[in-house]
Amino acid sequence: MDAYFDCFAGISGNMVLGALLDLGLDRESWQRRLNGLQISDEYSIDIESVNRSGITGRHVRVNVTHGHQRDHHNHISDNKASGPGHEKEARHLEDIERLLAESELSAAIKESILEIFTRLAEAEGHVHDLPPQDVHFHEVGAVDAIVDIAGAVIGLDMLGVERIISSPLHTGTGFVDCAHGRLPVPAPAVLELLEGVPIFSEGVDTELVTPTGAAIITYLADDFGERPEMEINSTGYGAGSKELDIPNLLRVTLGEFETVSAGSKKTFPWRQAGAGGGEVKNVARLSTNIDDMNPELYGHVIDLLLSAGALDVYVIPVYMKKTRPGHILNVLCAEEDVEKLSNLILEETTSLGIRVESSITRRCLKRESSEVQTEWGKVRIKIARNDDENEEIMNAAPEYEDCRALAEEHGIPLKRVYSSALSQFEREYSR
Repeated sequence: MDAYFDCFAGISGNMVLGALLDLGLDRESWQRRLNGLQISDEYSIDIESVNRSGITGRHVRVNVTHGHQRDHHNHISDNKASGPGHEKEARHLEDIERLLAESELSAAIKESILEIFTRLAEAEGHVHDLPPQDVHFHEVGAVDAIVDIAGAVIGLDMLGVERIISSPLHTGTGFVDCAHGRLPVPAPAVLELLEGVPIFSEGVDTELVTPTGAAIITYLADDFGERPEMEINSTGYGAGSKELDIPNLLRVTLGEFETVSAGSKKTFPWRQAGAGGGEVKNVARLSTNIDDMNPELYGHVIDLLLSAGALDVYVIPVYMKKTRPGHILNVLCAEEDVEKLSNLILEETTSLGIRVESSITRRCLKRESSEVQTEWGKVRIKIARNDDENEEIMNAAPEYEDCRALAEEHGIPLKRVYSSALSQFEREYSR
């Protein structure tokens, strides 16, 4: 899957999250994976549909639990505030690295998140003549940036995005207030991050590209320029917080680029270790037999394993010695996650040992998402294609949660919504 980021009103971390959620990213699954960072007690997330100049988009607000509000500019500061307890209100790069190391995210997701944070720290450090490790993130900005950056990487992985092109970035103009006082727009750290990137300003008197937004897009984008020829599947809008004279939105379009050579595609770490599309990869399988655990616990264990980066988790009921009923817990994962997921199984279940099989060949169909309009509302369709020249569709299935929500809203059988969505997709595909 390819994505085009249309940054006609700039880009910020929460705008990226809003656009991905508007594209159909399942919030519950996304939040469950985000909770692998183990800082869910430090924040809450509000997501709402808003109107910006007549266009509807998703606005994401990160609320830090100690009562402070979201810092829209999300600047990183190197100044040391005085007063008792200040050290508790800052995170340095090493703290971010430790947080990721202790998290339940996959190794590949951690690598991408840390790389983006490192770029942020290096940019701020260069501007203020500090080593990156001495730059600190204020409590509000740190939590906010962690959620924005981790949420973006996780969301793109879940949507199967493998290649990104961005438009030139609209930076805005004027001045912005931050920990250092009033700074010109673009802020110095943003300009550091945007070296080699095409930018423009059309007189909008505010900051449009935040440091977090700049760090995310400059790490993720393969290239910057006009929208290439592409077959469009879906479009999502992420809303900024301010009302402007232009639509304050980030527009992200998913589809397939027609004119971009395969050699221009970056290989993001999460694609190397993830499921991939139409590719053969080596993975590991963990399995253990369990006959003395409360069956109610399996759902919790499965959620934990998936949040920690497992590629697949499944449980098989069996009869064991003395005809005692039991279960075989199976986990497929990247080989670098074997130790972490093995420890999680031993901690969360009654298992006394785990079998590990390495270098298992796993072939995956290419996956993408589309959307159809039924008489009751929109339903996302999960599509699997063969990895050949024709990219033939092998499977297509309506998104269960979308169908269930419409069935409950309109008081009709779930199977009726499901059947209607699938029929509509087949009609559109056969054209």
